[in-house]
Amino acid sequence: MTQYIIRRLLLLIPVMLIVGIVTFTLVHVTPGDPASVILGPDATSEEVAALRTQMGFDRPFYIQFFDWFTDVLQGDLGRSHYLNMPVTEALLGRAQPTILLMLYSLTISILIGVPAGIISAIKQNSLLDRIVMMFAISGVAIPNFVLGIFLIMFFAVMLGWLPTGQYTAITEDPVDHFRRMVMPAFSLGFSSAALLARLVRSSMLDVLKEDYVRTAFAKGVGFKTVITRHALRNALIPVVTVIGYSVGTLLGGAVVTETVFALPGMGRLVVSSIARRDFPVIQGAVMIIAASYVLANLAVDILYVYIDPRIRYGD
Repeated sequence: MTQYIIRRLLLLIPVMLIVGIVTFTLVHVTPGDPASVILGPDATSEEVAALRTQMGFDRPFYIQFFDWFTDVLQGDLGRSHYLNMPVTEALLGRAQPTILLMLYSLTISILIGVPAGIISAIKQNSLLDRIVMMFAISGVAIPNFVLGIFLIMFFAVMLGWLPTGQYTAITEDPVDHFRRMVMPAFSLGFSSAALLARLVRSSMLDVLKEDYVRTAFAKGVGFKTVITRHALRNALIPVVTVIGYSVGTLLGGAVVTETVFALPGMGRLVVSSIARRDFPVIQGAVMIIAASYVLANLAVDILYVYIDPRIRYGD
């Protein structure tokens, strides 16, 4: 297991190299000059050229990428041109709202998706099954920012139950914190819950047809025990895979959700950095999201061993 984990961590380097090449290329071919944006429309061409030289944009493209990626491998994501501070510091300063939003959304998707999928599988082809699947299809079809706008209009504008946006740290006021985070967390986690419900239903239906499940029922084992200890545990492999995949998806989806709900997280910082042409911040955020995908998949592979003892990773 240790050697397998080391190999997977080493594979992170070529993955990040590919992601870095694509990201670095895309942000640099995007129209707009960071030096012109920083100096404003009144700057002279000489001032713009001097700032471009200071930021290193006058060097060949491949040299810029090589220097940047070498720093990334050493844990240095560069320095923000607009904020005039290290990118790592800028992202860490906005990390708390984004991480909490991701955790809340993931919790909502699991609490809604797994029970809904189990109930739908047990009540296959019933009215309840069709209702659950209707909501599952709706969750996949509706973009999270559209759902977020609907939630704001209904719960904040029409009913006045919840605040429309902004952010309160959990250490300052836990009650107000959760009141402000419930709508963005639900709008971001609902699509993952819908996907999870469909997957759990499909996986449970396959497991419920297995001989060992029928044998357990024939021996008089209780219905709840058969479902939770026999069927659900064997149906968890694809479910855990999707949950691990959802970690990176939720981090990426936070970019739009934080903008809709005015949350001061990493996603909103990325949107602002795109408008400012602040390339180091954009590149650093994308690299963090890509690394989270890889590490989440590694965590899922490790969980496989504990869910199914038959799985072993050889040396």
